Amino acid sequence: MSISHKKVNQFAIWFIIALVAASLKAVAFAPKREFYQLKVYHVKNADQKARLEKYVQQAYMPALHRAGVNKVGVFKPTQIDSLLFVLIPFKSADQFMKLSGKLDKDKEYATAAQDYINAEFNNPVYSRFESILMEAFETMPTLNVPALQAAPSERIYELRSYEAATEKLHENKIRQFNQGELDIFKRLGFNTVFCGQVKAGGKMPNMFYMTSFENRAARDAHWKAFSADPAWKTLNSLPEYAHNFMRMDMFLLNPTAYSEI
Repeated sequence: MSISHKKVNQFAIWFIIALVAASLKAVAFAPKREFYQLKVYHVKNADQKARLEKYVQQAYMPALHRAGVNKVGVFKPTQIDSLLFVLIPFKSADQFMKLSGKLDKDKEYATAAQDYINAEFNNPVYSRFESILMEAFETMPTLNVPALQAAPSERIYELRSYEAATEKLHENKIRQFNQGELDIFKRLGFNTVFCGQVKAGGKMPNMFYMTSFENRAARDAHWKAFSADPAWKTLNSLPEYAHNFMRMDMFLLNPTAYSEI
């Protein structure tokens, strides 16, 4: 039985329409890339640290929730007692830009944050803080809260940054992540929390990512497996990815008991 050219053409048209519709649907429902603010507070003594943590837990985090931020991560380095890391995920850059205005109008925040807001010049709540704004990677557009079972004091969150010599090499490092490195992390169970390209910060061009583990031993075992992984060895040996970063900084962090990430 033969099929007429007309029917074949109609089928081809319907097939193309179906493909276009499916593509448009996928684009419409694809998660939008989030933005992340990483605030790194520096404190000089135990009093500042206690006041800062009280502010973050009792004033700042509730205000962030009222402003539409769902999860806030708060972390302390395992071996440095003078830093506090606060990770804030935003749905958009616009949400980040409007946060200060919302805090200014938040009466509950003004009351709960009096010690922080009205601190005297010679008795501040911190020595200084850094603020880093990032956009999520294309292949990991939203933050992932890991389902770790260990107690917060045992969990290890590893925060890494990669500075490059040029913007072109920086983009190349992100491309290496998007085209294989992040997939290897996923396969090996690195519990990646976020990957972000720095849009504004003190060290640029730069990118950050955070992985998470049940404990220090699990972290070390995962990195040993990663180093020996054939897919990683192949990816890392490709000449097009040579010299795509010049400096790597790494922090091993414990989440605070009140961290939501």
